[in-house]
Amino acid sequence: MASDPISRLIDQWKRERPDLDASPMGLVGRVLRLAVLLERRVEATLARFDLTLWQFDVLATLRRSGKPYRLSPTQLMREVMLSSGAMTNRIDRLESRGLVKRCPEPADRRSVQIELTPEGKRLVDRAIAARFEEAREVTRFIGAHDRDLLERGLSRLLLALEEQTSAPP
Repeated sequence: MASDPISRLIDQWKRERPDLDASPMGLVGRVLRLAVLLERRVEATLARFDLTLWQFDVLATLRRSGKPYRLSPTQLMREVMLSSGAMTNRIDRLESRGLVKRCPEPADRRSVQIELTPEGKRLVDRAIAARFEEAREVTRFIGAHDRDLLERGLSRLLLALEEQTSAPP
């Protein structure tokens, strides 16, 4: 394997603290560093559409929910993993840009649904196409077999950590 910054970090720890096993840092350190680099790329892609990552997340969540591209604030909050206060602020900001609108819930007049506007749908459809292309561009650096192995392994790790995080102490 080529030497990357994480390899050097592990080698330094092996030299300085041979009593500790630094090898797990290979995976964890690389995932953390990749997260930073990938987020920068995603943000640069979305900036072309005058969108931030959080705005894209909300719009894309509504878009992938299917017609009529509408969710309750609670459903939206769960899907994008935010607190209700943060979600309200984000909805307000997207609504002020004309990308989403609040619609009364027919079954319960006290409730609202958040719906993607036609303008919001057009914008997020363009941004999604660019976002998927950016992801395709990044994954070209590894072959299909390695990509499949990596996806399966990372999925197992994610599920285990999600389960551990949501389990009561």
